[in-house]
Amino acid sequence: MSEDHAVLDPMTEKVKLAMLAMQRHSWEQGVAAQALLELGDTGTVVVMAREAAMYQAADGRLALVASDHAVTDPGANGEPVLHAARVSGDHTLQQAADRMLHYLLVAAPRTADGTLYHLTNKRQVWVDSMYMAPPFMAVAGHAHEAVQQIEGFRRLLWDEQKQLFSHMWDDETHSFRRKDAWGVGNGWAAAGLTRVIPALPASMPDERTRLCDYVRQVIDSLLKWQRSDGLFHDVVDNPDTFVETNLAQMLAYAIYRGVKAGWLPGSYLEAAERMRQAAHAKVDDFGLVQGVCGAPNFDRAGTATEGQAFFLLMEAAARDLYA
Repeated sequence: MSEDHAVLDPMTEKVKLAMLAMQRHSWEQGVAAQALLELGDTGTVVVMAREAAMYQAADGRLALVASDHAVTDPGANGEPVLHAARVSGDHTLQQAADRMLHYLLVAAPRTADGTLYHLTNKRQVWVDSMYMAPPFMAVAGHAHEAVQQIEGFRRLLWDEQKQLFSHMWDDETHSFRRKDAWGVGNGWAAAGLTRVIPALPASMPDERTRLCDYVRQVIDSLLKWQRSDGLFHDVVDNPDTFVETNLAQMLAYAIYRGVKAGWLPGSYLEAAERMRQAAHAKVDDFGLVQGVCGAPNFDRAGTATEGQAFFLLMEAAARDLYA
């Protein structure tokens, strides 16, 4: 949608307003702005982009509202800031996007093979980064680097036996900091891949096919663990962990986008609809999506900006598919 303010149904509007009322760290600002970008709320995206640029660190990382060791998380703001620069003509926003891109391409700490670390103070690779950095790189014209980062993340974090992503690799100890198949982490991977695929140029058909295969693999593996209520456990293959809402939204988003683009068959929609219905049932009277992996520590069911944002992303994807 190109209009400045998308017309939303009452539930989606409530979820959006609740999201905007939340305090936000760098990745939360970015994923919230991305949700509004996909909904078509250009005016709010521009305002959020200006805030992200206002809190840009000297090294180029966007939306750092406090002392923050994040490497890739600020990159989630890159695409909204770049879009805002283009639609507003604000040269300072273009400079902010360029500085963020330069940080990711040149200055950010990384492994020996060039895979980005998730933190400045720890030599760790997290699956979260698959959403935070590659989509912006691809949209900004560095699709080959985006694919290289995805390959690096996957090389370290993909569990061949489970066909799922582990959460954290520690490059210092050459072992997993957290090997669990964290549901939201696999959601970050699926959604990040989903956003990179349409940004690849026509000159990269082999890479596109490969990334589509990667998304299908993780979706297929996750669906084996979907509960009868449409949701998943926080660690998807551990039923002793709490039941969590956001992975369902993230996965529904990826499925809707994949079916719309033609790299997933329509047979996946039944599972996506169950996830969407389950997420709708979790929205309370204040527009808060309950039961997501909750802020600030993400170790229990609660609420979170990213849970709000992925409800909106899911709704944007469903709208575009069924329009």
